[in-house]
Amino acid sequence: MIIVKRFALIILVALLPVVAFGAEAKKADPRTMTFPPLVFEVPKTERVVLNNGMVVHMLPDRELPLVSLTAYVNVGSIYEPADKTGLAGLTGAVMRSGGTRELAPSALDAELEFMASGVESSIGADSGGVSLTCLKRNLPRTLELFAQVMMAPAFSEDRVALAKKRTIEALRRQNDDSKEIADREFQKAVYPNHPLGRVPTVETVTAITRDDMVAFHREYFHPNNVILAVAGDFDKKEMIALLEKTFAGWKREEIAFPSVPEPAREVKPVVLLARKAVPQSAIRMGHPGIDKNNPDLYAIRVMDYILGGGFTSRLMTEIRSNEGLAYNVHASFDIGRRFIGTFEAETETKSETTAKAIGLMRAIIAGMTKEPVTDAELTLAKDSIINSFIFGFARTDAVVAQRARIEFYGYPEGYLENYRANIAKVTKDDVLRVARKYLKPDRMVTVVAGDDKTFDKPLSTFGTVEEIKLENGTEKGAK
Repeated sequence: MIIVKRFALIILVALLPVVAFGAEAKKADPRTMTFPPLVFEVPKTERVVLNNGMVVHMLPDRELPLVSLTAYVNVGSIYEPADKTGLAGLTGAVMRSGGTRELAPSALDAELEFMASGVESSIGADSGGVSLTCLKRNLPRTLELFAQVMMAPAFSEDRVALAKKRTIEALRRQNDDSKEIADREFQKAVYPNHPLGRVPTVETVTAITRDDMVAFHREYFHPNNVILAVAGDFDKKEMIALLEKTFAGWKREEIAFPSVPEPAREVKPVVLLARKAVPQSAIRMGHPGIDKNNPDLYAIRVMDYILGGGFTSRLMTEIRSNEGLAYNVHASFDIGRRFIGTFEAETETKSETTAKAIGLMRAIIAGMTKEPVTDAELTLAKDSIINSFIFGFARTDAVVAQRARIEFYGYPEGYLENYRANIAKVTKDDVLRVARKYLKPDRMVTVVAGDDKTFDKPLSTFGTVEEIKLENGTEKGAK
């Protein structure tokens, strides 16, 4: 009997913490819990300028024995001649694939592979880049190879020929995917008669020579035209000394940048049809947008989120959730960094619901200009943007890349530090004001790639229709 009583006592004592914990947990209602504000300071990088004028942003990270570098170069297809459209992209590709003056392409490939290092190069519309990733112990030699690609690419004739053949073959297949057609033709329509709207053709690519690539590289690749981002396992003083030594022979030079006109602020509203016998239509609509210096940028970001920025956006809720017309639908202002960007809404839907989808998208975009958004929409948009901001700095290489790009594109001082506060200041009135000012639902270009024989309504319902003549890239202009 005594043993039973003692056992009962032990059980009772053991249960006391559980009961107490349960009572405490009952008080902690997540709906009423409060937390102190999240404090997050945007990480800083150390900025130095090498003797040859190259700007370097550095941020050490000793967690893993890895190092990464990215060189941002002020170059791009906006500077290439119209009759040799594609020159920038080919130059960027063959800089790496074509070997260097010291190493043949195969030897360069083999050495990098042996060290498990990576060196890549590319040139886009308004910037070029050369990147490096390697183990810490292989940094000195990998950096030498990186510098050779930057300063002294060989542009091997056989690799030039191979890159051109691949590009031409891609052009011959450029109309295989209706989404790629819609994207390409939208870009051309929003940037008419402008370098940003040009696309390569077989004719322009065929005209490009090795000498053109050598000259294009020689014009823009100079240390005073480069910002370098360095992250990983290194000592700052040792890294600066290594960079100075590696790039000691690279001399700064003045660069004569070609004059690039500003894109048109408005374009002719038109419906462009690219006939393609496919069961799904690719739809793109929009107009010219804004650049990074626009003071309404933050209100536009919030408006973007509400209109078409996520699963709770108006476009997604109506087009996908309520009507089931598409798997994905999206809209936003692509903020231009050197020139004005675009506003674009996009989706894909089955041919038989093409007109319905276009009509709903237009109506939802126009609806943003008619009345204020709700308190719930505003709060969700601002919270989502502010809370997701931190993930842009989750890795050291991302941090240093952010800092380098901020300087590279000339963003204002304090842009990153003030971003969340500027988003938090946006009001419903701000969102309505920028929607009315910058959204132009009656001045949009609409591009549809699909089979108009199966559309639910003719595209003429939405305005004047012009047919895009799909070519295989052999015609100049490809339109």
